[in-house]
Amino acid sequence: MDLHEFKAKRLLSGYGIASPEGRVAVTADEAAGAAKELGGAVYVKAQIHAGDRAKAGGVKKAESPAEARKIADELLGKKLVTPQTGPAGHAVKRVLIESAVRAQKEIYLSMMVDALDASIVVLGGKGGSGIEDRAAHGKGLESLHLGLNGERKAGDIAGFCKRLGFTGAEAEKLAATVKNMHRAFIELDASLIEINPLVFNEKGEMVALDAKIVLDDNALFRHPDLAGLREEDEVDAIELKAQQHQINFMQMDGNIGIVVNGAGLGLATLDMVRAAGGEPANFMDIRTTARSLDIAQGIGLVLDNPKVKVILVNVYGGGMQPCDTIIEGLGIAFRRKGRILPLVLRVTGNNEDIARVRIESFGLPKTQSTDMWQAATRAVAIAQGRA
Repeated sequence: MDLHEFKAKRLLSGYGIASPEGRVAVTADEAAGAAKELGGAVYVKAQIHAGDRAKAGGVKKAESPAEARKIADELLGKKLVTPQTGPAGHAVKRVLIESAVRAQKEIYLSMMVDALDASIVVLGGKGGSGIEDRAAHGKGLESLHLGLNGERKAGDIAGFCKRLGFTGAEAEKLAATVKNMHRAFIELDASLIEINPLVFNEKGEMVALDAKIVLDDNALFRHPDLAGLREEDEVDAIELKAQQHQINFMQMDGNIGIVVNGAGLGLATLDMVRAAGGEPANFMDIRTTARSLDIAQGIGLVLDNPKVKVILVNVYGGGMQPCDTIIEGLGIAFRRKGRILPLVLRVTGNNEDIARVRIESFGLPKTQSTDMWQAATRAVAIAQGRA
């Protein structure tokens, strides 16, 4: 779950990481009022889930409330396009009005889970724009691996700060910030915390000028207070509905509907469909916690897509979710939607025989397949009118 900058900063403030004083505005008049209340120069910052906002004109300085109103009026309702949004861009629905800070030194600091060894890794380097290019080329970034349970080796953070070029009081403040980020990362069940830039101001204080937090959706059951931070008006309505029914779902541009349990199996199915010359209409990962009625809701999303010409069901039944549970959801979805599409089925694992009996009772046009490649090629042939 991505958080807007202002919400990320609010959470980090609870861990001793300061940021400039700011106000959120959804109208130009509110932006002018916030600028007046803050006094002095301010920055007007578009709140979207993407980086490189400044390059796209989404972060601008205002010297007066009138200028803040003008900038906000230009941004609100506008589609901001950055390398991270894709060509469609993201609509700006709110702006953050924030007091300007004169930075003396800028630092890039981020924390994430290392996929290779499951440790928490903190990255640091020169802050400001261009960090993505520098990181892509492996330039100027130092790293430090920390424990998943909060454990740290003596002197490791101090050494990290020294490698970044900081000594004395500055190194102590930076080390304290790294420790606070580490605690926040663990306690919030985050998958990413990024501060860029983290600066020393004229008073020698550390201030986060920009911040990004991504929370692990799978851990939100432990954080009902954090679940309320999701901006539902900025989340794809289809994906949100799927999540509410224990299904990970993403709409795509093809015409072959995909029904799969398991993220890895889902990705492999997409690869096979593409290798066979077809175009998937969606990604689907039915979680083991989904029941037949949840699965029916997810399959209903596939049936709602008018582009879909065939549905490929690739299911591996396990102990927590047998094959017949998914097939039952399939039948419910078809009855509810009243739309008949050809089915290509590859069903194996726990209760597969029961699942095959159930599917026979539905009376739907179907093809049974013995392996994934046979299922993928058959689905592609149907979608392309060759079968």
